[in-house]
Order: sequence, then C-alpha cells, then structure tokens
Amino acid sequence: MTGIEDPRAATFVSERPWGSFQQLTLNEPTTVKIITVDPGHRLSLQTHQHRAELWQVLDVPIDVTVGEETWSAAPGEQVWVAQGAVHRMANSGERPGRVLEVGYGHFDEDDIVRLEDDYSR
Repeated sequence: MTGIEDPRAATFVSERPWGSFQQLTLNEPTTVKIITVDPGHRLSLQTHQHRAELWQVLDVPIDVTVGEETWSAAPGEQVWVAQGAVHRMANSGERPGRVLEVGYGHFDEDDIVRLEDDYSR
C-alpha cells in the first residue's frame, strides 16, 4: 500500500440503546458514493494511484475483483481496495445491487486507469 493506511483498523461499532452505529471515517479527506450496478453489468477493471476505497455491499451479492482474487461479496460484507490495486465490481444477479463506496484520499475521476472496459471508454 502506498500512502494511505488501511482505515479499517480505526473502524469501530458503538452500541446505543436504540441499536448501534459503525464509524468508517473521522476527520479524513473522503468521498462517499452509493454505486448501483445493474444486473448483467460490470464496472471497468481499473486502478487509481491517489485513493484507496472501502466498499460495503448493501442489498444483493456483488461480484468483486481485488488484485488476483474474485469472489461474490454478500450484503453487509466490506471489501478493502488498497491504493493502486486492480479492482472491479459486477452484478451477475437479477436485481440492481448497491455498494457504499468510501474513497480515502484525493478523488479525481481522471485518476482512473481502465485496464478492461465493456463500454470502450
């Protein structure tokens, strides 16, 4: 990993009378997105040098690739994408799937290096 330390070490769950909350970041430069992947589609196989990402699968299993590993991440599962790692998410299911993405570091769409792309971008 280069530059960005894995923030999962600082992630914690706090129990409350009404339930709990999970803190994913505190006072760090972050970008937060909810990504929806339609059935039968996938994002480009990509890298970027200026940020790391933490993905939390929200509603349906999402096929993820990080480095040399590919697996189906279950709802609730967290996936760490280190800065510079090759990665992709896809949806082989029948319903749209959402992923909460927290990007740690400088965010710039121009930083994406696409290694494979179904949409010829």
